[in-house]
Amino acid sequence: MLLSLDPPTPAEFVRLYAGTGWGSLDPHRAEQALVGSWLVCVAREDGPDGALLGMARVVGDGALHAFVTEMIVREDVRGQGVGGQILEHLVRESRRRGVHDVQLFAARGRAGFYERNGFRRRPDDAPGMELARDA
Repeated sequence: MLLSLDPPTPAEFVRLYAGTGWGSLDPHRAEQALVGSWLVCVAREDGPDGALLGMARVVGDGALHAFVTEMIVREDVRGQGVGGQILEHLVRESRRRGVHDVQLFAARGRAGFYERNGFRRRPDDAPGMELARDA
């Protein structure tokens, strides 16, 4: 598996989005989302085709805050560490760029994945999750 900070094409994003049950995504809106992202990390298969295995986007201000969004992994490779490696790569790159406040909103039933990867639930009066400072 190859990790990269080079975003996928809008067409790849649309296919991954639809292929994992997230719904339909207009190619133009996919392109706008990719352009508006602070960071994008993709995982690709080894080899010349380099098929997209998964991706995640980070939006933020580039100085204080970063929010992980659209953490998507192909269903046929879930449970093989792809998502964890994408998330780790994004956190490491955010910190390298000086942003240490990394947060996200976990989809229903997915909080455990993020907890295993260094995030913790925020208090009930502050929803979402944040990266544990010692992670």
